[in-house]
Amino acid sequence: MKLSSLASILLAIFLSISCVDEAKNNSSSENQLDKEPEEHEFTNMLVNESSPYLLQHAHNPVNWHPWSEETINKAKKENKLLVISIGYAACHWCHVMEEESFEDPEVAELMNENFISVKVDREERPDVDNLYMNAAQLMTGSGGWPLNVLALPDGKPFYAGTYYPKEDWLKILKHFVKLNKEDPEAILEQAEKITDGIQSLEQMPIVDKEKAFSLDELETVYTQLKSKIDFEKGGKVETQKFPVPVLWKFLLHYNYLTDDPSALEAVDVTLENMAFGGIYDQLGGGFARYSTDEDWFAPHFEKMLYDNAQLIGLYSQAWQKTRNPLYKDVVYESLEFVERELTAKNGAFYSSLDADTDGEEGKFYVWTADEIDEHLGGDSSIFKAYYNVEENGNWEDEKNILHREKSDKAFAEEKSLSVKELKEILSEGKQKLLNERQKRTLPALDDKVLTSWNALMIKAYLNAYKTFDEKRFLEAALKNARFLNENVIAENGALTRNYKDGKTSIPGFLDDYAFVISAFIDLYQATFDEKWLFKAQDLANYTKEHFFDSTSGMFFYTHDDHSGLISRQKEILDNVIPSSNSEMAKNLLILGHYFYDSEKKALAEQMLLNVQKDLKEYPDFYANWAIVEVLLVKPPFEVAIVGKEHHRVKKEINHNYLPNVLLMGGEKEGNLELLKGKFIEGQTTIYVCKDHVCKFPVTTAREALEQINESGGFW
Repeated sequence: MKLSSLASILLAIFLSISCVDEAKNNSSSENQLDKEPEEHEFTNMLVNESSPYLLQHAHNPVNWHPWSEETINKAKKENKLLVISIGYAACHWCHVMEEESFEDPEVAELMNENFISVKVDREERPDVDNLYMNAAQLMTGSGGWPLNVLALPDGKPFYAGTYYPKEDWLKILKHFVKLNKEDPEAILEQAEKITDGIQSLEQMPIVDKEKAFSLDELETVYTQLKSKIDFEKGGKVETQKFPVPVLWKFLLHYNYLTDDPSALEAVDVTLENMAFGGIYDQLGGGFARYSTDEDWFAPHFEKMLYDNAQLIGLYSQAWQKTRNPLYKDVVYESLEFVERELTAKNGAFYSSLDADTDGEEGKFYVWTADEIDEHLGGDSSIFKAYYNVEENGNWEDEKNILHREKSDKAFAEEKSLSVKELKEILSEGKQKLLNERQKRTLPALDDKVLTSWNALMIKAYLNAYKTFDEKRFLEAALKNARFLNENVIAENGALTRNYKDGKTSIPGFLDDYAFVISAFIDLYQATFDEKWLFKAQDLANYTKEHFFDSTSGMFFYTHDDHSGLISRQKEILDNVIPSSNSEMAKNLLILGHYFYDSEKKALAEQMLLNVQKDLKEYPDFYANWAIVEVLLVKPPFEVAIVGKEHHRVKKEINHNYLPNVLLMGGEKEGNLELLKGKFIEGQTTIYVCKDHVCKFPVTTAREALEQINESGGFW
């Protein structure tokens, strides 16, 4: 099967990924981490796990097992079929199915007698999730969570679906119990057929190089992408909208390359509408996972670390380009949210907040008009008008989702206020309501720490630091990087995926390596501390040794010592998070420039060639790959800043949107090849170079920026 077939299949998965979650549920989703210890009638093998999602099921009557080699061996030994149920802590319908089926003694008896039942946290084990999501797509044409799979004892799947009401779930289980007794060969045949289909997805040949990458090719990509953009409301033209930050990051970079105003318009209309919408927490900062409508109004209320990390970086870069004060507000408020609700004392970042409290989706975030009047008093009319609060509610059950429709300037003029007066009213009102909100039942916190998501948050803090020169942003990034260095990175370069309660248990996947490498490259550019860049180089070499597939010229998702699944997958498409392969390609390209490593640059180019056809056909699912192509069409400047005032010069340069600049330097020359011979006693000198050929040295940031920007930035 060719890569284009893989792209279409996985693209369909992505399009259907919220099919289960988008509906409302009426399950109880208590803040399980804050519950008092209690006596339990049932306890299963999940009680020894650290994942909050798995612990939610530790006292089900279903005899759950964690995903492990021991569990598979048990199934083989007892010759029992597997039930593999995959979800995550903030998943609505995972909670519903638990309440309706997995807490039910009748269902549990049937599952315990006839199956080995396995619970999987998809965020801890994305390799398992990817494998069985592909199986679901091949069997049903759609996917979602909870993902429920029936498999042979060795893990080969023969049936897959998502949420089922109790009676439907019982029918399915009874059907296959009966079939397994009467005609086991039919199940075996189906499992082999699905396994062959999954394995065929990985058959990806290396594409021969025919021509260099060009601006014309990028214009073709943008033309294809432009037709899918909602230029009125932002995002793509869809009935529900995901932020997909990397898509708008590419368009920012494309605008920088071409000066095409429509690309910047697409970014601006998207970022403004998202910041005005209910998807953005108008009181506490931070974004929900997606909007259930095309107006960004009604969110799916859970908040994910990975979304907010990428959006903070995107809004920081957009501010560099536009100086829009709204974008700065979003960055600062969202970082306050992360610090307040998703940050541990040791500097690690937690994974997510649930959408539900007290059995209601969004209850923590919505307000009645009377509640706002009660808490704000005389200032409530302005506040309610600004956030479009209606007396009978603008959402469900007379509740209001706070959202905006006008800029501060336009609203202030309408109400005969100065912008300063308006901001004072809003600031006081927001703080009062935020204080009241904290007295409510808090959303359940998934407090596991995931390496790749933490690396994304490092990058977010560094983007904000570079843009706004807030030292505390750099300190937060460094604190987390030290945490990762001390707790999840072994001396030999191996990473672990997860951390909770002082323990790590799962070997790292390609995205863990890719985003840590990327974060450490960014840390070097922010600090000029070479240990981070050399650590990134070492991790990249380790990744090449243990993940690379020479047959396809791409990277496997799993380590060669820890790939015990029926098929070793590759992650290619950029979705809500950029794919691990596209991020590795970018890392290799950048490290190739820093270390004069032509082999790494050639490998990055080959990886892009392998997906070039699909990039043109599905650009919205290859946006990070498109950024790699931009960096090949217009290679980055290597800007060396050497001397006592290097921090000041770096600050002036970072104030600008320069996506094609790699910074390096320090007070002295340092150990990088490009820095050798660059130190001049008594002055800070700046060298603007490309492919290691430098222009005449200058001594001010203004002169360096002129060299970068002349002729549109081309050499």
